[in-house]
This record gives sequence, structure tokens and C-alpha cells, in this order.
Amino acid sequence: MSRAITSTLLSSEAGGPVKRTVLPSGLRVLSQSVPGFRSVTFGVWVGVGSRDEPEQQNGATHFLEHLLFKGTERRDALEISAEIDAVGGEMNAFTGKEYTCYYARVLDSDLPLAVDVICDMITSATLTDADVESERDVIDEEIAMHADETSDHIHDLFAEQLWGTSPLGRSITGTPESVAALTRDQVVSWYRDRYLPANIVVSVAGNVDHEEVVRLVGKAFERHWVTTDAEPSPVRTDAGLRIPTYGGTRVHHRDVEQAHLVLGMPGLVRNDHRRYVAGVLHGIVGGGMSSRLFQEVREKRGLAYSVFTFGSAYSDTGMVGVYAGCLPKKAPEVLDVVRAELESIASGTITPDELLRGKGQMRGSVVMGLEDTGAKMTRIAKAELVYGELPTVDQILHHIDAVTLDDVTALAAELYAGTPALTVMGPFDEDTKAFTV
Repeated sequence: MSRAITSTLLSSEAGGPVKRTVLPSGLRVLSQSVPGFRSVTFGVWVGVGSRDEPEQQNGATHFLEHLLFKGTERRDALEISAEIDAVGGEMNAFTGKEYTCYYARVLDSDLPLAVDVICDMITSATLTDADVESERDVIDEEIAMHADETSDHIHDLFAEQLWGTSPLGRSITGTPESVAALTRDQVVSWYRDRYLPANIVVSVAGNVDHEEVVRLVGKAFERHWVTTDAEPSPVRTDAGLRIPTYGGTRVHHRDVEQAHLVLGMPGLVRNDHRRYVAGVLHGIVGGGMSSRLFQEVREKRGLAYSVFTFGSAYSDTGMVGVYAGCLPKKAPEVLDVVRAELESIASGTITPDELLRGKGQMRGSVVMGLEDTGAKMTRIAKAELVYGELPTVDQILHHIDAVTLDDVTALAAELYAGTPALTVMGPFDEDTKAFTV
């Protein structure tokens, strides 16, 4: 590859225009033009996440995400944030299991600034010894804060329960012990080995011109990186492998006022053709106020304030689960009701009305979830980085409409028959026999 190659992924009539350019370095640039908007969201996605870390470097990807905001060869930490603040923009980043994203939302006229600041961070972070040590303390505080958010922390504990010591079972932030053990040399090596043009997708949505975006991005990256021709990194696939999962019950003692329960089991991999069926099933079981679990657990019995279903899908595994937060004395009954409803649904009790509501909820979520530039930016980036395809919104709606009662019943019977894992947090004896799967 010796020159940039541009293609159109979606036309204006199909919900675009979405264009894609692959630069000689393997860097991919995608844009969706939305002329009626005056804002732009610019994102840089790196194909590395916490699941890529060896156990002894757990937390390195998240640590690096923090450090990129600490300073570059041209800007210190204050200048990075102040330049975006000065134009009324917002900037942030997040680390996932399989990717890391840095993004900024600004007025369309300030896109050149956003490109320059974010790309400067990506390409020329200084990663000084002083910054590594000071940010180590900040991450310790973040880990402690997350542990105090019990309704969030329970999901990390459940992932550990389901996937064990595999990379997917480990926390994205790492532990205080793993973060303390990380050296600057390890973080720098992680940066140099993973933050390569062929492993990066640039995504932008809003009132933009694709050719101008490509020009700005090319200039920003070429300023710091001298690269040779390379092919873009391929979409991560399972290669026929499956991550082992584990069942059983774990009770975590915590002196809190509310008990937290997560009951779950293995789910679908990311590109399973039944993912639309799973989305409809999610709405029926616990995706809204009319869902089966919300009605049975909260409305009819008043057992919990919060109860809902959730799921995650990766290249080689997935999971589905139910979360409930309730008074500790009600936890065993909540668990009994949840299990009974899952068994009932798997046996074929979903009604045509529930199917229609589940499909309607998913349709609305898809369409209304794309009403801002940040969502559009994320959609086209994930299509390139993790899915390998970009269906039109109409195609997605068609798949949802095609879901039948037999489809959701069959999938429920398959998923809910999987080996269950139960994670409980609350003021309980860790050896309690009140909770079993």
C-alpha cells in the first residue's frame, strides 16, 4: 500500500454519508457527515484493551490512558485541558476490555484544534517518571472509589466469578498491588508496542468534510511518526477458541445497607447472528419498566428498587445476567423470584405482546441512541475496529422486525440453561447457605 485509499461505506440515502480512508501507514480514518449539526465529535480508538495484558501487568492499558493526559513534547497537562476548555469543548477517554478510546466534542470550527490536541497526546506522550508516580496514586484513588460504588463493583466481582483468572475476569483498572508493581519501562513498552498506526482507527461525526479530516489527521500523525507501509490490523476473532466459564456462588461480605445480587451465565459471542434476538429478549426479560422482572420483582412484590438484565459480548465469549439491589433480608426471595422467572421464560411463556414490546424497545434504542455526534462517532469506529461491518439503520431494524416468538423462546432456553454463576455482596456471612445456584 503506497497511497491513501478512500471508499464510501454508506451513502447519504443509506444513513451516511460514511467514508473510510486507509493511509499508507495502515491508519484508518472514518467520518460521518451530519450537515445539520454544528458540533463535531472526534475520536481516536486504539485496538488494545485490558484483556491483552499479561497477568503481571494488569492495569497497564488503563494506566497508560491516564498518562497520555499528563503531557506531551508540546503541551503540559494544564495546556491539554485548557485548550479544549477555552473553546467550550469536552474531552475524555475510556479503557475497555478490547479497546481504548480518546475523544473530544467541539464546535465544527474547532475541529482542527481537537485533532491536534488528541493526536499530540497519542503520538508524543512524554510519560515521565514523575508523572508515572503521581498518576499511580490517582489510580489507587479511582480503584478505591469504584470499590465504594457497590452497585458497579459487583459487576467486576461477577466477571471474576464467571471468567476466573483469565484476562476477561480481571478488572480493567487493575488492583492496588498490580498498579504498584508496574514500572515506567513496562508502561512505555506497552505504549510503543501497541500504539501503532495500523492498530488505530480515527472516527469523526458531525458537520465535517471527509477530505479535510483526512488532511488534518495525516498532518497530525506525520508530525511525530515516521512510518512505512502497513496493512490495518484485522478485526479480532475467536479463531475457534472459547474462554472457559465457571459457575457456583460467591458471597462478598460488605457492611452496606443494600444487598447486591448478580446472577448470570455464558452468552453469545459478538458476531453471533442471533444478537438481534438477544436484544429483543433482553427487553422482554429486564430491559424496561414493563419487562417481566421489573413487574414481578418490583411492581408486584416490592422486593427491590432496581432490577434489570445486562450483557456483554466479545470476540470469543459473552455473558448475560440479572442485577438486583434490595434490602439484605429480601435478597433470598429476590433470587428465588428471578430464577423462577428465568425458568418460566425459558419454558415458553413469552407472550406476543411481550415480543412486540421487546422489539419496539430495541428499535427505539437503536434509532434514538444515534441522535448525537458522539454516538455516531462510536458506531462507525466500532464497526471498523470490532465488528468488521457497518449495516444501515434500516438493515438493523429489518433484523429486529424479523425476530419471532420461537426465536426468543429458543434462545432463552439455551442461554438460561447455561451453568449459572451467582455473585452476592452485602452484610452476610461469607459461608451463608442462603444463596445457591
